[in-house]
Amino acid sequence: MTLTGLFVALATPFTPAGDVDQPAYRRLVRHVAGGGAHLVVLGTTGEAPTILDDERDALVDITLEEAGSATVIVGTGSNATRQAAAWTRRAQAQGAHGALVVTPYYNKPTPEGIRAHFEAVAEAAPGLPLVVYNVPGRTGLNLTPQALARLWENPQVAAVKESSGNLAQIAEIARTLPEGKALLAGDDNLAVASIAVGASGLVSVLGNVLPRETARLVKLALDGRRAEAIALHQQLLPLMDALFLESNPIPLKAALELLGLCGPTLRLPLVPAAPATRARLAELLPRRGEVA
Repeated sequence: MTLTGLFVALATPFTPAGDVDQPAYRRLVRHVAGGGAHLVVLGTTGEAPTILDDERDALVDITLEEAGSATVIVGTGSNATRQAAAWTRRAQAQGAHGALVVTPYYNKPTPEGIRAHFEAVAEAAPGLPLVVYNVPGRTGLNLTPQALARLWENPQVAAVKESSGNLAQIAEIARTLPEGKALLAGDDNLAVASIAVGASGLVSVLGNVLPRETARLVKLALDGRRAEAIALHQQLLPLMDALFLESNPIPLKAALELLGLCGPTLRLPLVPAAPATRARLAELLPRRGEVA
């Protein structure tokens, strides 16, 4: 499994009636993979908490069918360890290259509980690489570098997606990163900074909209072309910020509709973007039809 470069956390398009829009999803996967990105399906951006069990398989299958040579990572996390293990086992059976497993939310486990959780998930899918997902803004739990060090002991834990927003913590994880493990930035606006301190890639929201430009940003940073990376970062930063004017993926769905890539429908409890958010996105996005 590739653990460097651009990974895009894919949105899940819905029809106006609220069903998964499989043709639109297929178009989106082609658009993103065609821009040089690896693929993450059923993550936060894909509204995974609202995806039903009988909808998951088709989304994974379509992603694998359209991925070409791209790595496909499936979000399989849950705060119920048995559920996370079952979803991870199923992702492996479908042919996923890896699983993105969020730290358990709501339960407030201790570091020992987190370790046991990931041990059980790994045992359910022997040999499948796991990407630990740290996103304290959504889980209420920050995976400290010390707690992460215990997870690195498991050979299947291959990487961490770090979405704490804390550059000091990101730098400490990079400093103590064991050989053979990977650190992936989890925030578009910290991609260049995270790579500068040791990250090997980015899991992106922006890449749904502008995969080629986002892939170039990551490549410039990884190649050490600092001035060019900073210039492109500054160019893209207003759109990065606009995509988080409301909870992700509310603005993203509006952006994808403005570009003609899919409809704006979200599943409750998320509701469509406010008019001010749509107006800001319309100022920053390419004109409809300009996106391949």
